[in-house]
Amino acid sequence: MKKLMIAAVIGALSTTMLTVATDAAAETATTAKPAAKAVAKRPQPRRLIKRKENPAKEAKVDPVPEGAEKWACKDGLAFEMKGDMKRDQIVTVHWANKNYNLPREATTTGADRFHDAATGMDLVVIPTKAMLFQDKDSSRLADECQTAAMAQGAPAPTQSNAINKTGN
Repeated sequence: MKKLMIAAVIGALSTTMLTVATDAAAETATTAKPAAKAVAKRPQPRRLIKRKENPAKEAKVDPVPEGAEKWACKDGLAFEMKGDMKRDQIVTVHWANKNYNLPREATTTGADRFHDAATGMDLVVIPTKAMLFQDKDSSRLADECQTAAMAQGAPAPTQSNAINKTGN
């Protein structure tokens, strides 16, 4: 019985406090006095705190891998790729100042696909172009990417194109 009585008193007090607080807030908003003349405030002295540079917090910039080939894309975008798509199981893509090691994934379409689930980077190369995707936000980062040789009419240096040339 005492617990029930205590709970009832607490409930009544909290309800009363809620209504009093909202009434007080409404009253101060409606009865506010017009602003008095602006009084010039003395500027507070600013403390300049020089912090030591922390390389761990600085934006990390990976160098472009040596021997990487540039792939120019639509809208002025580009990425660099190191590796031989005809035979390598992992290629390195340099995108947005960062290097991504993308392992090859088997496909049934004939396209070469390199995908890293940890970073979400996905490179798909077909004979006429390459596309770079980001899994995390389902966006296409770069489209219609080609090497300098592809811009001259050569097919993409993909594994399927290498098989077709040796099979003939």
